[in-house]
Amino acid sequence: RTEWLRGGLRPTAGRLAGLTGTEWPHEVGPPRPVATPLSCFRIRIINFILRNTRMPDGADWDELVRRDVFEVRFPLHKAEDTLKKWARWRALCCKQPIDDIRNYFGEKVALYFAWLGWYTCMLAPAAAVGLLVFLCGFSLFGSSQISKEICTASDIFLCPRGDHDHSYQRLSDTCAFAKLTHLFDNEGTVLFAIFMAVWATVFLELWKRKRARVVLQWDLYGWDEDEEDMALGLINQNELQLHLHSYLRSACVLGLSVLMICFMIGLAHLLVVYRVLAAAAFSHLALPFLEVTVAVVATGALMHYCMILIMTKEVGAGAGQASEAQRGTVASHPERPRTFSERESKFTIKFFTLQFFTHFSSLIYTAFILGRINGHPGKSVRLAGLWKLEECHLSGCMMDLFVQMAVIMVLKQTLSNCVEYLYPWLTHKYHCKELQQDWRDPEFSEWQRNYLLNHVNIFSLFDEFMEMMIQYGFTTTFVAAFPLAPLLALVSNVVEIRLDAIKMTRLQRRLVPRMAKDIGQDLPGARRRAGSGLAQDRRSAQPRTGPWLQVLETIGVLAVIANGMVISFTSEFIPRLVYKYHYGPCRAGAQPDVDCLTGYVNHSLSVFYTKDLPGARQTQDTGGLTECRYRDYRSAQDYSLSEEFWVLLAIRMAFLILFEHVALCIKLVAAWFVPDVPQEVKNKVLEDKFKRLREKMTSWEARSPQPPGPAPATAPAPGAQPCRPGWGPSQHAPGRVGPQGGRS
Repeated sequence: RTEWLRGGLRPTAGRLAGLTGTEWPHEVGPPRPVATPLSCFRIRIINFILRNTRMPDGADWDELVRRDVFEVRFPLHKAEDTLKKWARWRALCCKQPIDDIRNYFGEKVALYFAWLGWYTCMLAPAAAVGLLVFLCGFSLFGSSQISKEICTASDIFLCPRGDHDHSYQRLSDTCAFAKLTHLFDNEGTVLFAIFMAVWATVFLELWKRKRARVVLQWDLYGWDEDEEDMALGLINQNELQLHLHSYLRSACVLGLSVLMICFMIGLAHLLVVYRVLAAAAFSHLALPFLEVTVAVVATGALMHYCMILIMTKEVGAGAGQASEAQRGTVASHPERPRTFSERESKFTIKFFTLQFFTHFSSLIYTAFILGRINGHPGKSVRLAGLWKLEECHLSGCMMDLFVQMAVIMVLKQTLSNCVEYLYPWLTHKYHCKELQQDWRDPEFSEWQRNYLLNHVNIFSLFDEFMEMMIQYGFTTTFVAAFPLAPLLALVSNVVEIRLDAIKMTRLQRRLVPRMAKDIGQDLPGARRRAGSGLAQDRRSAQPRTGPWLQVLETIGVLAVIANGMVISFTSEFIPRLVYKYHYGPCRAGAQPDVDCLTGYVNHSLSVFYTKDLPGARQTQDTGGLTECRYRDYRSAQDYSLSEEFWVLLAIRMAFLILFEHVALCIKLVAAWFVPDVPQEVKNKVLEDKFKRLREKMTSWEARSPQPPGPAPATAPAPGAQPCRPGWGPSQHAPGRVGPQGGRS
């Protein structure tokens, strides 16, 4: 290995270092001064040669690694670099040197940090509004009419909720829980949900504008990744291969994807089983300091977080191994994608779908299913015919959703950041101590130091993007139930930027630079010539959307739907609104002296007679109680769904449709109002196109022969433009642009 480094890599790098941008073969060099840094360009070429070169016996790099001829290949970190001053905790609030990051790691990593910094800055207004909504709910902590009624309702008894708890709990005992629920289940959450829908759209549109400016500055605006992949493929194989689509193969891939999604949903059912069994166990313990509902919700959230860690690790490891095994050629991929970028895009969509169901399946159950299929106390729905399904608290399921969101986000942001930094740091220290002293060579000390750093692959940055996408989903999807999510994300991202910087510059081997013009959109090869044709420029005038940007846009639409459903079906906003103007003292425009929600608690609780309970369970401390109350809208005679239930259901559906249409219309208006590409970028692109066309026309006129004909008898008049060969008197003058953008 040492002889190969001495005789192979170092002389090759020296020969490449002496070449300029216009001396590279196959016209891959940049023709203009603004170009990819030469160090990144050299690393990219060497990596391409090592990956695609074959031995006389047909063995490629991977085969040589399996034969123990080589162990690993990686570019070296620079001993002294300005990025190390940025990658430290003292520079926590300093501006990111995006251009320096690009010069060192390439465009893909630079765009990641540019996007992460922009996302963090845009989280500031969302965090401020979310904190304001939470503080408004906190200021009304004890003034809610519903909380007052619950806290003073000592004469109302609730029906037993579990099989082991046969006691009738007083409604006033749930006073603290009702007050906590009002912190985030209030009118402000509706406005905040609409604000977050607009915020998500504005964030994406402004990022597109910033990305356009950045890639124009880097001279990457007109790149075409498919042409790059095709050109690189022609280097190894110059024969045309037709792409044959197989419906059977696509059906198999779709079936496997659906099977994996069903498996993830099945894991969510395991959490349901745990919560049912935990509720029965905690009720059986009957500890005086243990609130059953809080214990079940908190431990269920912890179980969900542990499941997320396990499944993320297992699915990520399996997908990474499969993709690493197929990275050499796209032909070995089950779907036979045309290019590497297409394969990576498909992998991104599939992996994010699995991660989305892993993280959000339990939250979807808590928000939209929990407590809605339980039946009534006389005929409860049971799991396997033995255990009653878990019910929501009297104040609703918003508290359960809030606690689960809080536990997952706090643990995910704190523990994940700690593990993300400590694991590579401890691994690096362990490798340094395991290094044998006799292997140290002063001539190769810098190479050995880089060898001891943590391993990286083509999906190292993919994991960072996926982590941010999941956080973005938590920040926007169920934000109506947890308005503090943007604030937690803001604090986490400030730390995340420095963690990633320290990890990439000090704890990991240097990533192979990769070209990109958008987050998730790769150009894994050398650069084409800028002036390659008008048709090519037209195709690249509007850059295509990368897979991560598609994921962000999808999350934005799902967030509107999820928040609308949370407000409609999970919160008490619609029932309070209907009672206030249809059943309460303020109905028909009345203006009484009492609060409009007076009597809401009694109206929202159904009556159940204790004689109809299974076994006619009664306790000694109720004084022969004949009826109890439970949370539902049912008739007291036959316990069927009452008229109020169907009225509420119709209004909930109408509000959901109205909310989604209004929010989506606002998103569309915001997207239309904020153009994706700034006007100065469009002007610059058109100006460059005009200059290239003018240079082509000048070059063509210089090479074209002079037509034969008599010399002009007289000189042209002063101020008149002389005719050039090939231009008729009825044609446009030279230098003017025709209606199609070409030279007339």
